[in-house]
Amino acid sequence: METSRVKPGLNGVEGQKEATQAAGKPLGLVGEALRAFALALTLVAAVVMGLDKQTTTVPFQVVPTLPPLQVAVTAKWSHSSAFKYFVVANALVCIYSALSLLASLLTSARKKNLSLAVPIAIGDLVMVAVLFSSIGASMDFGLIGMHGNSHLRWNKVCNVYGKFCEKVIVAVALSSVGALVFFGLVVLSIISLHKRSK
Repeated sequence: METSRVKPGLNGVEGQKEATQAAGKPLGLVGEALRAFALALTLVAAVVMGLDKQTTTVPFQVVPTLPPLQVAVTAKWSHSSAFKYFVVANALVCIYSALSLLASLLTSARKKNLSLAVPIAIGDLVMVAVLFSSIGASMDFGLIGMHGNSHLRWNKVCNVYGKFCEKVIVAVALSSVGALVFFGLVVLSIISLHKRSK
């Protein structure tokens, strides 16, 4: 006699739910790890840019016949609206990462992760857009600092403020990795939602 493969006390719907949860568990663990990684990346990027400051002496010619005066000039992240936007954007994404990670852990423990899956996926997509827009703005301003703009007669400044520009590069690189991590989270969310819809 052929034995039944259905577990006692379970109907077809409950068995399908268990199979879906078992299939989605590895994706959930990967997603939580990536979310924690993105939190760390955006936090460090915001801190590095937010603390970026360098003071150096610059020769200032007052009268052509006299030697130039040595004036101390400070370059600071808050002097650029692009860098301000970068710090705010990464801080916002960092806070969102912490909240979404907490929500993901709580819903995963209660096995009710479907109710927040779509809102979190939409939030992740918004964070990707926010990060890439702030990265683009900062890179545009940074390239002017590195190479100048001959059409507008803007001189490059990274030859004078080398450490300042190096920290900008580090912050933008960290944020770029964070944006790619969030893009990966969006892909994982799509895969997870697709599996649940079957």
